[in-house]
Amino acid sequence: MNHLLASAVATALLSATVAAATPPTSGIDTSGMDKSVRPQDDFYQYVNGHWLATTPIPADKASYGVFTILYDKSLDNLRAIVEQSQKAPGNAGERKIGDLYASFMDEARVNALGLKPLQPELDRIAAMKSVADLAPLIARFGRIGVDAPFGGGVHQDNKDSTKYVIDFGQSGLGLPDRDYYLTDALKAKRDAYQAHIERMLALAGDKDAKAEAASVLALETALAKIQWSKVENRDPNKVYNKVMVADLPALMPGFDWTTFLADAGVAGKVDYVIISQPSYFKALSGLIASTPLPVWKTYFRWQALHAAAPYLSKNFVDESFAFYGTTLNGVPKNRPRWQRGMRLLNGALGEQLGQAYVARYFPPESKARVTELVHNLLAAYKQSIDTLDWMSPETKKQAQAKLATYMLKLGYPDKWRDYSALRIDRGDLLGNVTRAGEFEYDREINKLGKPIDRSEWGMTPQTVNAYYNPEMNEIVFPAAILQPPFFDPKADDAANYGAIGAVIGHEISHGFDDQGSQYDGAGNLHDWWTKQDHEKFAAKTRALVAQYSAFEPVKGFHLNGELTLGENIADNSGLAIAYKAYLISLHGKPAPVIDGMTGPQRFYAGFAQVWREKMRDDAMISQIKSDPHSIPVDRVMGTVANQPGFFEAFDIKPGDKMYVAPDQRVIIW
Repeated sequence: MNHLLASAVATALLSATVAAATPPTSGIDTSGMDKSVRPQDDFYQYVNGHWLATTPIPADKASYGVFTILYDKSLDNLRAIVEQSQKAPGNAGERKIGDLYASFMDEARVNALGLKPLQPELDRIAAMKSVADLAPLIARFGRIGVDAPFGGGVHQDNKDSTKYVIDFGQSGLGLPDRDYYLTDALKAKRDAYQAHIERMLALAGDKDAKAEAASVLALETALAKIQWSKVENRDPNKVYNKVMVADLPALMPGFDWTTFLADAGVAGKVDYVIISQPSYFKALSGLIASTPLPVWKTYFRWQALHAAAPYLSKNFVDESFAFYGTTLNGVPKNRPRWQRGMRLLNGALGEQLGQAYVARYFPPESKARVTELVHNLLAAYKQSIDTLDWMSPETKKQAQAKLATYMLKLGYPDKWRDYSALRIDRGDLLGNVTRAGEFEYDREINKLGKPIDRSEWGMTPQTVNAYYNPEMNEIVFPAAILQPPFFDPKADDAANYGAIGAVIGHEISHGFDDQGSQYDGAGNLHDWWTKQDHEKFAAKTRALVAQYSAFEPVKGFHLNGELTLGENIADNSGLAIAYKAYLISLHGKPAPVIDGMTGPQRFYAGFAQVWREKMRDDAMISQIKSDPHSIPVDRVMGTVANQPGFFEAFDIKPGDKMYVAPDQRVIIW
């Protein structure tokens, strides 16, 4: 028995002398269940049916479910912090929080200023004399967070994880994915997009906005045609193309790389860069040369307006939301302004807010119990590796070595980001947004040539999410996801293992999915599998692609099993390992029956419960086309259908609608 469990037992023995121990809750929201549906026929409806039938999607949301509810709770908590910082700021960081929020909430001033705050950037575009001026403009847009035909990002070199490198990759589309430009079924969205661009340009005073909007759509369509698909971009080896700085002009002739790299702050810091899609950059060179300068000016004018719209006067805010919120995602109403303000604060001063959030809302005992749960998950993976039927003995040794080096980050960072160099002005909203973009850009660029900072987090503590980073070989779980229904310290272990346990297992498994498995324990892109391993694993993943590609959440729009493969592997593997970890946690003892459900039944119900979500059709189409995650209902139905423990827990037999023959189940872990 480890020290955490020993401590818990001692506490229970002491309290028993005073009063009877409080029995654990089930952790399952039985009020949301529809028990008129047999779990053997439709498990998602059985667990979530009543909630789905009685809960409308709020008018200001594209979807509504557990993640949204926790996100809104996080916003409420942050609002309390921000309002306190406005009343009595305790330090310079809190004053920045209050001042940035005040600049966003002063809608009267923002409306009075109109387009004026963006004028310096629009003047910069108007001053372009030739296409040679694209280089400094793209560099400038990269610094301030405005989209352009390509952009850059700093991270660890995928083939030398001891150093930072900068990648450059395709970008510049105003619609969610290249398919929106190239698919007949989405023509109505393209037409609406062109009309939106026209209205935005007209609001900015353009006299020939209709023709200009058509030229922007034509240019973006040309960009879409030369871009790689999201499936192609999932291959980490394919997008790793090392190019010496001196050779960039040969890759993309006619582009002023010298000026671009200097203005981007990269010159002199690196000898080489990574080009994610070389064929795109080659084709972009020709597109730059063949596109008239006035079209490029209009395109960049549009991109600047699009990026700035949420921080300009109400007419721009409303028009931007009308397209990106309502037309594209079916959301009839914009979020309250204060919630949009919280989103800005999270992006600009995320860790400053995070410090206060953790102090108020993340109890230390939660971290201790979740840490124990993670260790049980890792132990289950360790045991399972040796039993895999698709991995050779030599590869199993390397898999164990990789697993042993996993870094766990739980709750919040050990050290916090310093925002002292960021200037915030209560009367200058767009200026604050621009300076925050430059601050973050400079922070990233300044990593080049320096040692890897392994303490850095890619999410704030108040983020309801989690991630695995193959370059760091780390799993990261922010504080905001470590709360009910994902994790309830008052609940029996079954629901916790089915919920947060499956999420943790999901992230751990990313190190062994079709992408993460290409990285070794040090974070380097290195093939450590045998040919036979690859062949056996590919046979399983082909079957998984076929399973998920059969799902059709919206008529005429099937899931893309190849795009969602990594996440589907992680869902299936994570749930399988979480179940094994749950059994380990029982120490051979029977699980209690609570609310009429056995431990295994509550485990799987806990998993289905956290994916309780309703989505608008337009939002589902957008996710299908652009997101590597499957639609929530399919994440549940597709995953439990491959779990032997699920069939045992609910005694599912041939003839039941949920039944899948054993030889048709894809079992990876």
